[in-house]
Amino acid sequence: MIRLGLSGGIGAGKSTVATTFIHRGGYHIDADKIAREVVEPGTPGLAALVEAFGDEILADDGSLDRPALAARAFVDDEQRQKLNSITHPLVGARTQELLEAAPDDAIVVQDIPLLVEGNMAPFFHLVLIVHADAETRVQRLTTARGMPEDDARARIAAQASDEQRRAVADVWLDNSGSPEDLAAAAAALWEERLVPFEQNVRSRTVVAGPLELADPDPGWAAEGIRLVNRLWAVVGDKASAVDHIGSTAIPGLAAKPTIDLQITVADLGVADQLAEVLADGGFPRVPGIDGDNPKPDPATGSVDEGDWGRRLHGSADPGRPVNVHLRAADSPGRAFALDFRDWLRDDAAARAEYAEVKRVALQAADSDLGRYVAAKEQWFDDAYRRVTAWKATKS
Repeated sequence: MIRLGLSGGIGAGKSTVATTFIHRGGYHIDADKIAREVVEPGTPGLAALVEAFGDEILADDGSLDRPALAARAFVDDEQRQKLNSITHPLVGARTQELLEAAPDDAIVVQDIPLLVEGNMAPFFHLVLIVHADAETRVQRLTTARGMPEDDARARIAAQASDEQRRAVADVWLDNSGSPEDLAAAAAALWEERLVPFEQNVRSRTVVAGPLELADPDPGWAAEGIRLVNRLWAVVGDKASAVDHIGSTAIPGLAAKPTIDLQITVADLGVADQLAEVLADGGFPRVPGIDGDNPKPDPATGSVDEGDWGRRLHGSADPGRPVNVHLRAADSPGRAFALDFRDWLRDDAAARAEYAEVKRVALQAADSDLGRYVAAKEQWFDDAYRRVTAWKATKS
């Protein structure tokens, strides 16, 4: 399965997107609905709230009086933490039950209004944010829901900002138009990205990026951050570092629009143990790649080929090609990947030189990735020496 985190500000239009996905077979988990279920009359959750906040939080029919609870639970951080310590574990446990009940081929749509505020984005295969500007949302809330304008504005102000949502969004759906426009955009996303993404995860299929050079894109850095955080969520303490490397990590450099990331592990045995975990997380292994091309030691000229092991994974997401390189902490290949990135960030002349090397290599490759890589290899051998010399000047 894959898990989609669906979020957006109040009044943005999440329900239209969720309904579109449900009609196409999406397995919907609604966080707000769960939050209500776990404190219904007769539940341990409601009993715990009464014990913590008193009988005054109950309505005449024995149900939870939410305004009365809010009046007691949101007076200070201590009371808010008391509330969260009761409800959050219950919501989490119920969510896990629903996830375990999902079919193996499900596209799970987790509708979570406070996904950003809860720092949950890295735990999904993909995060979708539905956006509408604040004034549009105020208008919708006051007309369609009958909410007082002051209340609408206060609720919007209390939630995450547009900038915070953009930082975690893999997909940004604009809802400034009609509900029909939004539903059409969601349907296209479902068919063109989500369905093939789920199929690729199940079949362990890596999506190859285009063999072309794209102009530098400031958005690559933000994508790198999102993917680094996602990989940390997948591999946890099995890694000692996760880094954005390669040309997309170098501002101002033309690059193939594929994000390169490096996971540092203790040894390649750990990398092999992570193969299925990464595949389930949306990053299947690329078979047949077990190492880097060894480089001669700048001081001795000798090569220890045993030090250059590597495992390569890629992305199953058709909307975002990614390379994930797993290298041991003591691998010279790991150090070179980081130092090469930092050298090019630091040296404008080297950066321009490499851009030209890539352009010439691409012309010679004739749409063949192997030929493209081979065409750059001699330059990389010399770059290894130059990077070593550059690093010595920085120490």
